[in-house]
Amino acid sequence: MPTEAPEQHHNHQHCIDEALQRARQICAARGARLTPIREHVLSLIWESHKPVGAYSLLESLDAQSERRSTPPTVYRALDFLLEQGLVHRIASLNAFVGCADPSHRHSGHFLICRHCNTAIELDAEAIDSAIRHAAEGRGFHAEEQCVEVVGSCQRCQEQPESA
Repeated sequence: MPTEAPEQHHNHQHCIDEALQRARQICAARGARLTPIREHVLSLIWESHKPVGAYSLLESLDAQSERRSTPPTVYRALDFLLEQGLVHRIASLNAFVGCADPSHRHSGHFLICRHCNTAIELDAEAIDSAIRHAAEGRGFHAEEQCVEVVGSCQRCQEQPESA
């Protein structure tokens, strides 16, 4: 999965297919049930590299199905995907992105472009270690961590400013 900002003509279908294949393998190995709705939600999340909210997912599900989905259906699917490490939640945006490497458990650290909303995942043990060390220095045990850095991606930096 890409760890850099996706190109303008990026083939998202490749990312979707790869994410679904890995999700199926991971869930099978763990004995976790990847239902069709969970798979569908995961594919919707991977349609772009931008964080997507639960209600946007709900709208997409409704638009692509004859049956109406309910918020609990989407939230249960998201809970499962989070538990399996297949997606990350970006708290500041109350949104979700696909995990670039769900084969091992890790913290989610993101570079979020304030212009195009692309989220670039960083899997950096140095960040994890620095946070754990700083927390321990204060007598605090960090159980989870998520670092969100907001700025401008390379593509947006290269765009001429519009007045």
